[in-house]
Amino acid sequence: MASKKLFLLPGDGIGPEAMGEVKKLIAAMNQKFASGFEIDEGLVGGSAYDAHGQAISEDDMAKALAADAVLFGAVGGPKWDAVPYEVRPEAGLLRLRKDLELFANLRPAICYPALAASSSLKQEVVEGLDILIVRELTGGVYFGEPKEIIDLGNGQKRGIDTQVYDTFEIERISGVAFELARTRRNHVTSMEKRNVMKSGVLWNEVVTATHKAKYADVKLDHMLADAGGMQLVRWPKQFDVIVTDNLFGDMLSDIAAMLTGSIGMLPSASLGAPDAKTGKRKALYEPVHGSAPDIAGQGIANPIAMLASFGMCLRYSFGMVEEAARLDAAIAAVLDSGLRTRDIMSDGMTEVGTVAMGDAIIARFLA
Repeated sequence: MASKKLFLLPGDGIGPEAMGEVKKLIAAMNQKFASGFEIDEGLVGGSAYDAHGQAISEDDMAKALAADAVLFGAVGGPKWDAVPYEVRPEAGLLRLRKDLELFANLRPAICYPALAASSSLKQEVVEGLDILIVRELTGGVYFGEPKEIIDLGNGQKRGIDTQVYDTFEIERISGVAFELARTRRNHVTSMEKRNVMKSGVLWNEVVTATHKAKYADVKLDHMLADAGGMQLVRWPKQFDVIVTDNLFGDMLSDIAAMLTGSIGMLPSASLGAPDAKTGKRKALYEPVHGSAPDIAGQGIANPIAMLASFGMCLRYSFGMVEEAARLDAAIAAVLDSGLRTRDIMSDGMTEVGTVAMGDAIIARFLA
């Protein structure tokens, strides 16, 4: 079986702890199923800054570019709050997204049946929830120029960030959303702020034109992004696939994450365009939860989002759909058995740590 090259970037905070459970699963798959995974590991974020003075070294960046897929943990923490802006921990992730040309961020929000009561919303609002947010990842206000702080004199400064989108960027991300919707419930909701932003006007026009030209079989709705946030909390099951820009996608996906009971539960995938010759996409997979420095090193972090991110890697980078479904089922079965990490703990359940939760999921996957 051909080797599958994975580059692991555990990062900071709880990233290494969660990644440790994925490493155990990969080793088990290689041993039991001869899956052929080859792993290498590097530094990103604060750990890279401590070692190299950069948020990611050139050597590790080259390894990321050469890998079939990148598994990413988390970056950041108060230890690095005072480092220069250009080398802050988050700059490593932004560079990975930019240099790998990962324009499509897929963030599923799935409420496992066993956790419906753990959400802050009523059980009937979230039970059976299964939505997918498709976020444009390499354009918009995070990358637009000019981006600067200007000294105006007299003690006054002006901060400038520029929201910029071109037609092709909106066409390709909406195309991803429509294609994915065809594999789900065939419904896309596009969110922007066309009432106050020119980029929103263009976004709306291009998504509408792309739909008419290629995807008329898919149901399309448009919604203002602020109304979308409200509707996600009011009745999230009205949505199937949501497509939106970088800024609004960042915020809306975190809202959607909390509908499921814990941000520690949700994976994500960031994909590039298919290679013209091989059809393969550059890809990076990461949990949504961040570095959680307040609980780092305590062995209580929830590894499910990291394991589920590897599941997305199996599905999208290696076409291992059966194995991905098996991992999803293993996670659901362990939750059904009553095991809980602290973030999703509830009355009558059994609290376990990071390692015990990972071990239980891996054992169920291998059974």
